[in-house]
Amino acid sequence: MEGVATRYHAADGVVAIERAQDCTPIAEHCAALRQAGATGGADMRHAASLPAVVVERYINDKGITFAEFLRDPEHARTMLNDPALAAFRVWEGKA
Repeated sequence: MEGVATRYHAADGVVAIERAQDCTPIAEHCAALRQAGATGGADMRHAASLPAVVVERYINDKGITFAEFLRDPEHARTMLNDPALAAFRVWEGKA
């Protein structure tokens, strides 16, 4: 995952993995595409560009694997329609 920093923390026999990513460039790129109307065509929409850490947090919060995330389109639809992730939307229609 490009641009993702990974840190490992260990204490009292517990290991935690922390991931961080500057998502500002991705949000700015999505805004530029949205302003330019570069949303794709009727057959294939460019709905969003979700940062890797955002997807990873979603799958961790839901307790699912990445394979499960990919298998069920409802997960992507949920993320696309989440107002908190609107900065990453390119096409502003309802997913």
